[in-house]
Amino acid sequence: MLENSTSSAKMSAGMLYGGDEIGALVFDGGHYSLRVGYAQEDTPKAEIPAVVGIGEDANGLATLEGEVMEVDEKKPDSSSINQSNKKYYIDTNTLCVPRQGVEVASYMKECMVEDWDIFEKVLDYSYKKIIQSESEFHPVLMSEAPWNNRVKREKLTELMFEKYNVPAFFLVKNAVLAAFANGGSTGLVVDSGATHTTAVPVLDGYVLGQAIVKSPLGGDYISMQCTKFLEVCLR
Repeated sequence: MLENSTSSAKMSAGMLYGGDEIGALVFDGGHYSLRVGYAQEDTPKAEIPAVVGIGEDANGLATLEGEVMEVDEKKPDSSSINQSNKKYYIDTNTLCVPRQGVEVASYMKECMVEDWDIFEKVLDYSYKKIIQSESEFHPVLMSEAPWNNRVKREKLTELMFEKYNVPAFFLVKNAVLAAFANGGSTGLVVDSGATHTTAVPVLDGYVLGQAIVKSPLGGDYISMQCTKFLEVCLR
């Protein structure tokens, strides 16, 4: 994700209701991390890793950061039963603590949300620990990858309105935000993230999807290559 995309997103969300002090929130998600903050602030309040630790809970209840999560008793299906004894470790401080029987998983794939259960836990953590306010009080602007498909877009919109009861929701492509952040609605946005490097043409605030160029090489690949070179040098 480009650094300017978050700042542009915050500006756009701040204008959602005519620029009034409404406490609009911005979620700028990428394959490496999720940035969360208020539209009126220059920097995000937190940057949460896109990976989550999942382990077994001895108490048999779904927990998040040691707190008991609310379990929906109206839907006692198999999926809810399987999730009821999971414990989720979110954010850098808890992920860096070694624990037995904990599996680290990412909810992102191709810079799009793939595991919606884990993604919901991260959103719950964002509201409870970062924002510390009820979700229905804050309009939300959320960035998305230029190649995000309609099915995932509709599912995300349904999630924000049905579960979190947000008063307003705006989903915008990060390349468009980056273009506006640099003072124009037309341009070629080159974005090198954790897993991909892309060149996205933006024309008058719209992404030309047919002309997107994407390479599966990013920061993770460069880090892996540097690690290999260091191992060879130390031998």
